[in-house]
Parts: sequence; C-alpha cells; structure tokens
Amino acid sequence: MKKFLQLSSWLMIAAVAWGVGYLYNARYGGELSWLRIMYEQKKAIASEVKSPKRILIVGGSGAHYTVDAGLMQQQLGIPTINMATDGPVGLDVILASMDDVIRKGDIVVLIPEYLILLEDDGLGDRSGQFGVAIGKPGLGGVPAKQLAQDIMLLGVPTLRAVTKSSVEFAQKGRLTGYYSDPITANGDPTVMKQRLKTPWWQLKIKAPVSRHALRSIKEFKEQVEAKGGTLVLGLSWIYASTDSKTLDNISKTAEKLGEIAPVLYDKQTLNVKTDSSLFADTHYHLNPPGRRTRTTELVEQFRALNLKE
Repeated sequence: MKKFLQLSSWLMIAAVAWGVGYLYNARYGGELSWLRIMYEQKKAIASEVKSPKRILIVGGSGAHYTVDAGLMQQQLGIPTINMATDGPVGLDVILASMDDVIRKGDIVVLIPEYLILLEDDGLGDRSGQFGVAIGKPGLGGVPAKQLAQDIMLLGVPTLRAVTKSSVEFAQKGRLTGYYSDPITANGDPTVMKQRLKTPWWQLKIKAPVSRHALRSIKEFKEQVEAKGGTLVLGLSWIYASTDSKTLDNISKTAEKLGEIAPVLYDKQTLNVKTDSSLFADTHYHLNPPGRRTRTTELVEQFRALNLKE
C-alpha cells in the first residue's frame, strides 16, 4: 500500500509538471502557443467571410510572409484570406488543418516552400505537437510512436525558451514569439522580421518535389474538389542560386505539380530571385515592397487562369 501511494504521488507530481510545461508550450508563451493562436485567429477570420467565393492562401511561413492577401483581395475583388502557417508543421499537417476551413466555391492557392516539398514523409519538427495544440492529436497521419514522443516533449519547455520568456517578461511585462505579432483582417502579418545576424547566401534546391509530397497534394486536390472548391498551386519566390541543378530541380517540380493542378509561376525565372533586398529575414520571407510586387505578379498569373468567373 505504501509503495502504491508513493508511486501515485510521483505520478501526480509528473502529471502536474507536464501540465505546467504544456500550458507554457502550447497555451501561454511558448513559440507553439503563438503559432496555435495565429492559426485559430485565421480560422476565425475565414469563418466570418460569408461570400460564396473565397481565395484561401495555404502554405508555411513562406506564404504567410510573402503573399499580401489584402492587396490580392483589392486587385481581384474576391475575399482573400492568408491561411498560411509554418513550414515545420509539415505539408501533411498543413493540408489536413484546412479540412474544416474549405467550403464550396473556395479557390485554394497552395504555395508550399521547397523545405516541405522535399520531405519524404510530409512531416516536420512541429507536426505532432501542432496537432495536439489545436486539439487534433495525430492530425495529418502522424505515426503513433512519433506522436507519443511529441506529446511527452510538449510538457518539457527548453531552458532557452524559459530563459528568453523570463527576460522578456522582466523587461517588457509580456511574452512574445516569432508569430506573436498581430495579423490583419485578411490574415496577413503586420510586422516584418529583419535578417540581422547572418549575411545572405543563395539557396540551392538539391532535389525536385518528393513522391510523398506529390501524393499528398493529389489527395488534397481530391478533398478540395469534394467540397466544391478548386485547387491552384504556386511556386515560392526564393532568394536562390541560378546554378543549373537548382533550376533543373525547380523546373521538374513545376512540371510534376502541373500534372495535378495549375501552377502559378514565372516561366522565365522560375520565381528564383537574385536580389536579396527584396527579402526580409529568410530566403522565403519578403519585405513589404517585395510582397506587393510578388502579389501583383501572382494576381496577374491568377487572372490568366480565368477562374474568377
């Protein structure tokens, strides 16, 4: 009996400790918590748009910090919501997280970063934890073993994160994170990050889109169409090398994606940019002038598809 009580006490202490870690990581203050809040805010925005036709921008941060949905809405005259979240969530989870958002008449514009197009399993570092944080454990087909590990780690804040939050709270009286800045009524970011610590270098794309990604996007298209929507794909704008291998891999990616759905991109440049002044903090995130230029180009390519009427 004594051993049972001791074991129960330790289990209770462990459960309380995990719960405290979970609250920090997923609910109040950790990076995952800010991502969850942003996703839920975007879902709320989308649910309030009653128009029979909407444009939903889907992808990771490479779409969130690249497409100006407000400008796109203004230029096309169709309500446009930037639903993009974060690349490390993984392609399969990003696509699955849209299941209860898409409605009849929607045009879903999926613009995935190469980071997630090249993954062989459609999962990323935050796949399991993101699903748990939004109340959908296993979302996107996260394997049970990985999900169990992710759930355990969800209750363990890193020392770096706790230290950062403690310093912030002491200095600012509040906690912040990469995705903690407000978003607009169209789901767009309001604050542009800046690259401060490391110099720019040109990204190289070392392989074309993976078979898994193609299969996932094909299945996603079927899901979108089953809801009465239309899927359109887009290549990311990236600050990258123009070496033959990179261009060849991007060209193959565009060709393969084009077998699934229309692909929006510049046929001449393949959306490869060699001017880093267009970008903000990463090879995918654009600064405000870059976002306006990219969005206007995207609108022109969208109009060429003649999907509006």
